Amino acid sequence: MTVTDERALAAPVEGERGEERELLPTASGKRTWAAVRELARPHRRTLMGGFAALVAATAVGLLTAPVLGHVIDLVAAGRPASALTAPAVWLVVIAVAQGAATAYGLGLVARAGEGMLAALRERFVERALRLPLERVERAGSGDLTSRVTNDVSVITSVVREAVPALARSLLTIGLTMVALAVLDWRFLLVALLAVPIQAHTVRWYARRAVPLYAAQRVAVGAQQQELLGSVGGAATVRALRLEDEHVGRVAARSRAAVDLMLRGARLSTRFYSRLNLAEFVGLSAVLVTGFLLVRGGSVSIGTASAAALYFHNLFTPINVALGLVDDAQSATAGLARLVGVADAAPAPSPVRDAPGQVGDGSVRVSGVGYSYRPGHPVLHDIDLHIADGEKVALVGASGAGKTTLARLIAGIHQPDRGHVAVGDGSGSRGDVALVTQEVHVFAGPLADDLRLARPDATDEELRDALARVGALEWALALPEGLDTVVGESGHRLTAAQAQQLALARLVLADPRVVVLDEATAEAGSAGARALEASAAAAVEGRTALVVAHRLTQAASADRIVVLDGGRIVEAGAHDELVRAGGRYARLWRAWSDGRDGGADG
Repeated sequence: MTVTDERALAAPVEGERGEERELLPTASGKRTWAAVRELARPHRRTLMGGFAALVAATAVGLLTAPVLGHVIDLVAAGRPASALTAPAVWLVVIAVAQGAATAYGLGLVARAGEGMLAALRERFVERALRLPLERVERAGSGDLTSRVTNDVSVITSVVREAVPALARSLLTIGLTMVALAVLDWRFLLVALLAVPIQAHTVRWYARRAVPLYAAQRVAVGAQQQELLGSVGGAATVRALRLEDEHVGRVAARSRAAVDLMLRGARLSTRFYSRLNLAEFVGLSAVLVTGFLLVRGGSVSIGTASAAALYFHNLFTPINVALGLVDDAQSATAGLARLVGVADAAPAPSPVRDAPGQVGDGSVRVSGVGYSYRPGHPVLHDIDLHIADGEKVALVGASGAGKTTLARLIAGIHQPDRGHVAVGDGSGSRGDVALVTQEVHVFAGPLADDLRLARPDATDEELRDALARVGALEWALALPEGLDTVVGESGHRLTAAQAQQLALARLVLADPRVVVLDEATAEAGSAGARALEASAAAAVEGRTALVVAHRLTQAASADRIVVLDGGRIVEAGAHDELVRAGGRYARLWRAWSDGRDGGADG
């Protein structure tokens, strides 16, 4: 895996089921809107300028109906065609002014919205990268992935499209009501007959939409988690002939998500049908009122026509505003999930209190116990001291607790009891680095990939790091050398090359303590010897804890620690343990006889 200041992505816990997951936090409604205000604060002037421009554009646009009403009065009075020239010119001026003001206002609103969205994304990613890895594992990677993809996509769409449309619609509705009152207060009064129907419709919809969209988000996260687990473990699924079971589980998650989406579509259809009823009631009332007022001589035909046009023109903004309740509910649910992660507590420093700790690269594990699930301990009262510069190998059967102990020392997990101290207790984020067999090659030039570990590294330092781990020859042989684009859509590295790349990053990061968790396991037997030599060169001069995939790694260590059932059962040098004839000696004999990886796990 990549090495950058002890950060490493953890794989989901095997056998994880959706109902057993502890999802990442979701912010309350109050906290969500508080976060929106915080994000908007740096953009107040831009938002106010955009709002003022949109008010001006809407006010100018509302002059269209009175001008058209005046045209109707001129025609009804039998005035010559030349009398229509001035109103026509005014209609053109109104259209140009409204368009210019609208474009300017929407530009300002979009600028502020994009700034807020960028700040939210940056805060989310920054905090997501610092979440405790065990917390992400409990939630399942699908939960975090769905927030990064689906939720961000929905919010982005709303910010770019729905928010400007909603602002224009609300302004149009408000100013149109004022214009109706200016024409005649009775037009405004009858137009308000539609409001109770619309208000009841919105309340009815909101009560059902909020929990529905929240459930949709959870269902999509569970669906993605199931897909990631099945695809990521495809080799194991095939080996155990579990294809049908996993297809069934994916199908069940997908059906649950689709059912919720169909419920949302049916709810939306009923919502709009009720809005159509409100439009019919309001427009009928305005037309009847206009007829009665014209017959009574209170208003002209043009004025009544202008009132009807005003109310008819409300159909679109009202439907847009109320229809955006649908988008708003969905975006609010997604925003609450992003803010929940953005507000989550970051992972604590892997360096705990260690009074009297001596040696900057030393590690002390004292009375440590750990459980993935309550009542099922994986480690029991582990006491281990690794001296500065010492290389210690962890050996044991699968399930003995080797990887768990390695992750505790790397700071990926926090012990349930006891404590782990690294170095002098300063808490430096560069004290520990973890390299696993799961290596990620970032898309881009190879040099940029290396500089993730040290951004200011020179080309010469990059070459030195590659040479140290035996990777310089193949790196320079690439089509464009260190400038060759690697990763997805680029030059594909072999498993051994990718692992050497991670080890070169380790050299550049220059941590005091290194944890290698089966870091050479993916090379295969052909490249194992070379990759083990690369790993040995990378950790030279550092404190190293090696989870041994092959016992040849253990044999070269200063000290070997044997785990069994979450307890340390043996510790000592290779020759000493072989002579003792205990568990390690049996593992070594099995390895020596068959060279079949009997100590893997």
